Amino acid sequence: MSKENRSGSDAAVRSRSDARPGPDVRRGVRRASAFLARRSLKAHRRAWGTVFVATTAAAALIGAFALVVGSLLLAQPPVERYAGADAVVAADQQVTYTAKPWGSEPQTATAYLPERVRLDRSVVARAAAAHGVAKAVADDSVPVTVGGGGGAASGSGRSWAAAALTPYRLTEGHAPRTATEVVLDGVLAAATGSGTGDQVTLQVDGAPRPYTVSGVVGAGHGAGSPAVFLTEEHLTALAGHPGTVDAVGIVAEPGVLAGALRASLEDALPDRARGDRAIRVLTGPERGQAEYPDALGARDELLPLLASITGTVFMVALLVIATTLSQAVHQRSGELALLRAVGATPRQLRSAVGREVSRVAGAAAVLGGVGAVPLGLLMRSLLTTDPLPLPVPVWLPFAAAAAAAVLVALAARPVSVLAARSITGLRPAAALGAAGAPEPGEPGRVRTVCGAVLAVAGVSAAGAATAQGGQAAAVAASGAATSLIIAVALLGPWIARVAMRVLGTPVRRAGGVSGFLAARSAAAHNRRLGAAITPIVLVVAFVCVQLAAASTLERAAGRQAAAALRADLVVTGPAAGLPAGAARAVREAPGVAAATGVLRSGVVLAHREMGDPKLDRFPVLGVTADQLAGTLDPRVTTGDLADLTGRSTVAVGEDRADDLDVGPGDRVKLRLGDGTEVRLRVVALYERALGLGEFMLPREALAGHVPALRDQRILIRSTDGTAAATAASVRRALAPYEGVRVRPATADDVRIAPTSSDQDNAMIIIGVGVIGGFALLAVVSTLSLITVGRRAEFRLLRMVGAGRRQVRRMLVLETGLVAVAGLAIGTLVAAVPLVAFAVSATGSVPYLPPERYGVLALAVTVAAGAAALWPGSSGGRSGLGRRM
Repeated sequence: MSKENRSGSDAAVRSRSDARPGPDVRRGVRRASAFLARRSLKAHRRAWGTVFVATTAAAALIGAFALVVGSLLLAQPPVERYAGADAVVAADQQVTYTAKPWGSEPQTATAYLPERVRLDRSVVARAAAAHGVAKAVADDSVPVTVGGGGGAASGSGRSWAAAALTPYRLTEGHAPRTATEVVLDGVLAAATGSGTGDQVTLQVDGAPRPYTVSGVVGAGHGAGSPAVFLTEEHLTALAGHPGTVDAVGIVAEPGVLAGALRASLEDALPDRARGDRAIRVLTGPERGQAEYPDALGARDELLPLLASITGTVFMVALLVIATTLSQAVHQRSGELALLRAVGATPRQLRSAVGREVSRVAGAAAVLGGVGAVPLGLLMRSLLTTDPLPLPVPVWLPFAAAAAAAVLVALAARPVSVLAARSITGLRPAAALGAAGAPEPGEPGRVRTVCGAVLAVAGVSAAGAATAQGGQAAAVAASGAATSLIIAVALLGPWIARVAMRVLGTPVRRAGGVSGFLAARSAAAHNRRLGAAITPIVLVVAFVCVQLAAASTLERAAGRQAAAALRADLVVTGPAAGLPAGAARAVREAPGVAAATGVLRSGVVLAHREMGDPKLDRFPVLGVTADQLAGTLDPRVTTGDLADLTGRSTVAVGEDRADDLDVGPGDRVKLRLGDGTEVRLRVVALYERALGLGEFMLPREALAGHVPALRDQRILIRSTDGTAAATAASVRRALAPYEGVRVRPATADDVRIAPTSSDQDNAMIIIGVGVIGGFALLAVVSTLSLITVGRRAEFRLLRMVGAGRRQVRRMLVLETGLVAVAGLAIGTLVAAVPLVAFAVSATGSVPYLPPERYGVLALAVTVAAGAAALWPGSSGGRSGLGRRM
């Protein structure tokens, strides 16, 4: 055929294929594609089974995280203490900061305050005068330790009038009538072995005092912490803030609805209290916010972290789906090319592939959506706490499962059609040659460019982490790791080629015939090798970033706290803290060289981050400066901690001072835990801020801004060589105080944050256990799919004389090559953002306990070996079981 005739024939073919098909043609396409899809699903059961498993797991994981995020967004503190109140009046716990970013409109940042904000006592009378209010009760509480003949227990002291807000009911005795009478709830009565008429001791903020139990009460349901009730006058005196109250409980008149009561109270109350704190009227589930003022603050801190992990999960799930689908479709490239060569149209082939994937992915998405519910409930149970239980309304599991199923089902078909594009778009004559052509060794230009761009973006994000600190640096590091992982997936064939140049020669020399076969097979199939390495890089990089970021911070903070500790003994007490007189009693004990109480609270710093307004919450230590030198050494670089006295001074961590551009003599504007704005004079800068906190304040500066001025620890420096004798003398000095203990001091006693909280552990389990497990499943799925697609290769090797053991050993060596390359590249991908994060946050290199990395490497190796060897050991179907 002449060149002109061929050109005309091709043009005619193109014109016919471009023309809009009629109804009969479309029906024919649907019938043909349906037939091809049914035949393929039967002929490639193993490959599609692997895709089914991976897609099911992806849908389950996405749905589970959607359920947890939705539950967290709906979470409210429980209503216990105010279950008997129709409404609660409380101060707004939120603080705001408005600033104008560069070239944008003013923006406002909000944050929850870590300490309770109190109301002016005049609010009680205003609320009582509102229409529809039967009673307004001032509610205060103080931490108490109750001692009796049966032991001691901690609880909260409240006024007898506030008992009606829970509600409590007398089960025996009568209400307290004098300052020496108390009523115990059933929990405290049982813990102390006390009953009506017995004597108990109450310790509030000084030495214990005797009281007579006038009655015992019980609550109709859970009422929060155990309570002891006193007369209102006596409780107000013990609380120490007669001009303010914690909250006001409202009991409505009969027949008054919640909406009408709220409107009436809002009209009767002033718009502001204590200068800049708004008054809130809480009804229904909102009442719990007055009981646990910091619960929503903890939620706001957890939400960005969980949202970041959820975004990573979504990207990882899509990557796994794309990898497995692409590999499954690629294994059919010869079959698709042959169908195209014998006359199948591109439309028929695309429709056939899309139908196959839609059937598999649709069923997998539904099953995964169902599996998302128990997985999401398990994750929710790890994150729920007493102050913030996570609700699960009936509609939420269905919504999360449906959203996950729809997302996975919609994403699967375009991926499969895109994977088959290179074959379905060929002309029949070209497809005939492609049917037996070898696998292309290089990725397309678009894929290569996208991979390079993402690699540069990942390195840039790692660089951005060096300019930030704390959680912001951790988020930037996680984003950098994600970008680099996707870049590795796109540049997989290029990376596989480099890996073979490094590892191929040792495998070939050490493995004999099997090593030669393994090296040649890997070198000839860079695309396949890249697809095998990608899921291993994914699991290694993700787990290393999650574990090493936390371990690096924890190790650095622990080292700084240990280096700062000069005390050899510490006094601890009940959860409510130690009374003020305890520190004075300790200082007077023989053998004590220095003793300082440590009071924990929090502050809020308003600042700009890249031009945007931001409010950050920081835990702080309140200390006694004249006793500090002998017990704690923050390593002061400028200034003098002896000046850390009064209510208007502060010591600042050196790095934070650089960010704020302040030094000794300058002023720092902070909001204390209850929202009070203060301008504190900087008296010193210190190095060990990671262990001791960004700010250090005098105890007296926190007075009136914390629920109770109680030390959580008393640090003691004994005279040289007298630690044991000093401990004994301190115990004698503290004998009148209930529940105190003297023991050797450790770094955890001064660390600004505990080594790990329950929610931190839960996030590790979720981030590493759940997502890491899914990534390992992706390793198994991808490698199993690759092994299943190599049946013809195994048969050919057996036909030309390769022994069964030789082929099996070849598989072992290939698996080892893939595992080693994946571990090395994954570690390198993780190291890039981790180094930037560690240098920025701690000034050191990243740290991951060797045993954790060993477990990770073992898990990856076992998963890769099982995935590669198990499908290859299934007898004749794989080509290993018999010689053809």
